Amino acid sequence: MGVFATVQERFPNLSVEQNFSFAAHTTIGCGGEAEAAVSLNSIEECAALLPFLHERGIPHCYLGAGANVLPYDGVYHGVVVRFCGMRLLAREGNTVFAEAGVTGGELLRYAAGQHLSAFEHFTGIPMTVGGGVAMNAGISAGHFSDLVEKVVAFDGRAVRRFSAAECEFREKQSVFLEGIAVLGVYLRARESFPEQIAQNLCYYRNKRAHLPKGKSMGCTFVNPTGISAGKLIEDCGLKGKRIGNAFVSEKHANFIINCGNCAQDIALLVEEIKNTVYKKTGILLREEIRRIGYEVL
Repeated sequence: MGVFATVQERFPNLSVEQNFSFAAHTTIGCGGEAEAAVSLNSIEECAALLPFLHERGIPHCYLGAGANVLPYDGVYHGVVVRFCGMRLLAREGNTVFAEAGVTGGELLRYAAGQHLSAFEHFTGIPMTVGGGVAMNAGISAGHFSDLVEKVVAFDGRAVRRFSAAECEFREKQSVFLEGIAVLGVYLRARESFPEQIAQNLCYYRNKRAHLPKGKSMGCTFVNPTGISAGKLIEDCGLKGKRIGNAFVSEKHANFIINCGNCAQDIALLVEEIKNTVYKKTGILLREEIRRIGYEVL
């Protein structure tokens, strides 16, 4: 019995999709298909499905808004777990609880409506809260690690709460990238005036206006300490570098733009950039992106 049939038979009340397209659900717009995808609506559904996948040894990955990921071109013989229906937002004093499927825009609108500030620098970042926490998303003004009080997550055995220290946040990294599913998060905020929040939102929206358009993963590499990855790539003469239908943006060298449907072009270009920068500068760039499906071939 295939992965799709196995999951559908065991969980007839869950939303299970067959032949899930990565190209249609990622910002880079390429990649193959997964045998199955499941959209979850509650922590209770997570507590039922995720142990089953672990116990059966069924390969699976977690997908939020589909940014900062590079899918494999072929068939992913596993399950893509999505948290689309988990959109609860609630306020407890100056703490906001957000479930994993809440989008960045929904978090910003909710906080603004509650006259709470802290999240404005996430303006325009394509993400869900679950993915944002796992990737420790953010910009120089701040990351999720600056705001997290505790995280509700599935650790491979059970649903439990992680303290901020247990999240092991680092630059664009956390313990959740090791196969631990973020289900919800408690975030610190502070009361502010609506006019100030609106001003902050406008400021960060304008800051992102210069970023390249087109299909991309967002920033491809983490900035080394004290250095811009984009400037390093530009200084190495790689702006405009093309492999197949993928090229380094002329506008921002840390962005790879996809004009086709071949993830392999992008993967080869990533390696070309890393190798060239290392040879010319001695700096080995660390990928900010996460690869999907390459471990299940």
